Order: sequence, then structure tokens, then C-alpha cells
Amino acid sequence: MARYGLEPIPDPAVDDALLAALGSLKGLPRVGVIGSLGVRRVARAAEPLAQLLDDPDPFVVQTAARSLGKIAGPTALKALQDNLPKTPAANQLALCEGLFRCADAAVAQGKSDQAIAIYEQLLNFPAVPHQVRGGALRGMILAQKDPMPLLKKYLAGDDYILFTAALQASQVLPGPAVTAALTEPLPRLPLDNQILILQALGDRNDKSALPAVIEITKNQDATLRITALKTLGQLGNASVVPVLFATALDSQSDVVSAAQAILAGLPEDPQIDAAILDRAKTNPTNPTNVRLIAIDLVAQRRIIAGNPLLFQIADDPDKQIRIAALDTLGKTGEPADLANLVTMLVQRKNAEELRAAENTVKTVAGKAPDKPACTAALLKALPQAQPEAACALLSLLRTTGGPDALQAVRTAAKNNNPQIQETAIRTLCEWPTADAAPDLLQMAQTAPSDTTKIAALRGYINLIRDPTLAAENKMAIAKQATQLVQRDEEKKLLLGALAEIPAADALAMAVTSLDDPATQNEAVLAVLAISEKIAAQKPAETAAALQKVLDITKNEDISNRAKAILDNLPKPTEK
Repeated sequence: MARYGLEPIPDPAVDDALLAALGSLKGLPRVGVIGSLGVRRVARAAEPLAQLLDDPDPFVVQTAARSLGKIAGPTALKALQDNLPKTPAANQLALCEGLFRCADAAVAQGKSDQAIAIYEQLLNFPAVPHQVRGGALRGMILAQKDPMPLLKKYLAGDDYILFTAALQASQVLPGPAVTAALTEPLPRLPLDNQILILQALGDRNDKSALPAVIEITKNQDATLRITALKTLGQLGNASVVPVLFATALDSQSDVVSAAQAILAGLPEDPQIDAAILDRAKTNPTNPTNVRLIAIDLVAQRRIIAGNPLLFQIADDPDKQIRIAALDTLGKTGEPADLANLVTMLVQRKNAEELRAAENTVKTVAGKAPDKPACTAALLKALPQAQPEAACALLSLLRTTGGPDALQAVRTAAKNNNPQIQETAIRTLCEWPTADAAPDLLQMAQTAPSDTTKIAALRGYINLIRDPTLAAENKMAIAKQATQLVQRDEEKKLLLGALAEIPAADALAMAVTSLDDPATQNEAVLAVLAISEKIAAQKPAETAAALQKVLDITKNEDISNRAKAILDNLPKPTEK
């Protein structure tokens, strides 16, 4: 801790104190002082530290070597160079580290020739670790006034360690000449080396590498091809789109998946989008599989500029293309397109296409802020629509909602066409807002079909979940529904809806079902849910209901939940 306190103090007296301690301390304290002299870069410590390079203690030798590297200068450099050949193998790495630091200092001072000489000694020294050889070559290349000859030599060489060192150096060097040095030997290199160069080319983002990378995509090795495709994605401009499309039709499934993913992930660029749209067009040079890939990419990339083309090819002679265009318009279509989408829906003759168009209109209408305008667009098309399309429009009116939509569905429920009538009734039964309550109640009471009665009753009960409805209105629906419920399925549905009503009447209604084995589980859950909502306002009613739950349940979680509510009930006020 004393050394840590001394190291940042600029006073030369600190250097005197450390140098004095160097001759008197032993063991680890001595090693610490050696390190501090290096941290402070004490030039006059170079000579005494150099004398320690043949010390019997390896910690002393290694720390002295690293500190000499930090100090640098002629004395430190000579000591490290002279001692490297004769130092034991266990200490060599520390001396190499010191020499690297001396080389870095020489480069910083503009002494490139000196740095190169150091790197050359390290590169050619026998039996040094591979990281030393690699680091030495990298430093030597970067220190050259003209690095290209050395870079080219080792990029094309068969020594993997030196190859990777040259590759690392290339990432620091700018300019197309370096890119050319990387691409020129590419086809002749081992597979692993090619992969590393491709990755390096992607990181350089130099478009001049594109021709060489495109050539590699023709290789038969899947791993190499996928790497080349990823590099194209990094270098990406419109010129890579044809190559990626061609590869997306390949027989190798992994390569196909990679090509399609890279196409989807290419940068946002109008030229790239235009190249993709060109392949979606009706054209003899665009087979169906190419067009389907392109249409899917329009969806993935959300190419809004492609909507006019999608509307056009929604009438393509090829059914697959028509459906793909309809599906994609659901993702790229905007509220302003809704009228055209509705017109397109009404024109569909094929059932599969009609469903696709219906889903598209539903998605786009769901995004539109102006729901009355959406309803108006649907209602405008309804009178002229054939039965199948009319049914689709009626179903969509549930999505857009509003009084006009509901009135149109009411009217259609009395239509002479059984298909339209059935769809309108089903739509009424699924209506999400309480303004349909009178219609559903009447159907649940008077519909000639038991199936319709049950569907209407279920829809009526579900209106209790309308978040805009006041609690008393929810309770009114629940009481009406109780008079009509006969089957256990609807009883359970009603109990689930009751759980959302924060009212004592709802709690009392749920308690009455606790004795029915068929609905007991749902009743218990309803009692708990309502109790949590009204416990503070209705403690007495809550306590009585929860005690009944505790009397009948054998479920530990239910018991714990009921007890927790009871424990938090307000205490009676003492008089």
C-alpha cells in the first residue's frame, strides 16, 4: 500500500527512495519495488534492473524485464536483447514482453527502423511462443513504410500463426491495396484461411472486395459459402441482391436459409428494395419460387414502396402469387389503402384468397386510428358483395365496431340468405361491446335454434368483460344471464365473468355455486377474485364467503390465499 501511495507522486525523492530500497529488500517486497520503478519509468533504474536479469529468483527476473520494457531507452533495450538468448525458458516470455514495449516506444518516437529490428529479433528467435511470433510479425508489418510486400508474403504463406498475424495487421491498414492483398490469394488458401479472410473483408467494408467474395459463393463447401454470403451482407449494396437470390434457390438447405436471412437483413436502401421488388414482378425471368421469396422479403423488410406492385400482382395469374401478395399487404398496408383492400376483397372468387384478403383487411383496419372511416368503407362495399364476400365484410365489422356496424349486422341477421344470416348471428354473438346486449339477450331467449340460443347466451355473458361497462351494468347482465343458464359450461363461463365484478351482489351470486360439485372450482376462484376487490369495503360479506371456501376446499394454495385475504380484513371498530 505504501508503494501504491508513492507511485503517483511526481517528486524525484520517490525515485531515490525506491532505488535505495531495491538494494535492501528481499523477496516479494523487492519484486514490488521493481514493479514500481517500471510504473514510474525511472530511466536511471535501467542499469540496476538490467543487473537483475540473471537473478536466481524468476519473479525478480520477470518483473525486471517488464519494468525495463516500460522504461525503454538504449540501456533497457540492450539489456533485454543481450539476455534473451541466455535466459531460461521460464523467463523468456517476460523478456519478450519487455522487448515489445521497447518496440512500441520506438514506434511512438518515430524510430521505425529500431522497432523493426526488435520485431525481427523476436520473430526469428527460436522456440518462442506462437503469440510472440505473431505479435512480432504484426508489429513489423505495421512499422514498415511500405507494408504491402510483407503483408502479401504472409497472407499467402502456409504458416497459420503468421497468416493470422498478417490478417490482424491488415485490419489496421486502410485502402483498397490492402483489400486487394486480401482477395488476391483467397481462392488458393486453405478453407480455414479463406473463412478468416472473408470475415476480415466484411469488417473492412470495402466494396472493392465484392467480386472476389461473390466468386467464393460458388464454392461447394457450405460453411465457406455461408461465410461469403454473410460478408456480402456486410458489404451489401444492390449489386449483391442477384447473387443472394440465386443462392436462395440452392440445393443446400443451410445455404438457402442463410441467403434468405441475409437478404432480409441487408441495410435499408431504396436501391436494394427496388432490386427485391424487381424480382417480385410478373416477368418471364422471374420464376414463381423467386417471386415468392421476393414477396416474403417485402413483408420482412416492410417495403411500403412495394404496395402498388402488391396490389397489381394480387390479380396475378398464379394463385400462389396472389395469396402471397394479399398476405404481405397485411404487413405493409396502411390505413389509406383500406378502401382499395376492401374492393380487392369483394372481387375475390376463391375461398382461400377471400380468407387471405379478409385477414389483410382485418390487420390494416386494426392499425387504423379512425375506426368509423373503416366501418364506412366496409358498409359501402356490403350491398354489392356476393354472399361469401358479404360474410367476410360482416365479420370484419366486429373489428371496426360502432353503431353503424352493429346496425348493419342486426339487419343482416334477418337476411333471406342462410349463409349471410348465420354469419351475422355469429358476429353478433362475438360482439365485444355492451351495445349488442339487447340483441343477444333476445336471441338467447327466443331464437328458434338451441345452438343459436347457447351462442347468444355465451356472447351475452362475455359482455360482462367489457372494460367500459360500469359495475352495476355488468351485474344487471349477470342477473339476466342467471335466469337463462342451464348447462354447466355456461355456469362456469358466468362465474369466470363474475370474478371481474367488484360488487357484493357478484360475491353472493358466486357463493351460491359453491355447493354445486360441477362448478365448485370456478366458484371458489370467483369468490377469491371478488373478495380481493371488495374486502376493504365489505369486510363482513367477504369474511363469510371466505370462511365457506375454507370449509370446503382441500387445496393448500386456495386456503393460503383465502387466509391471506382474511388476515388483511379491516378490524371491527370498538365502541
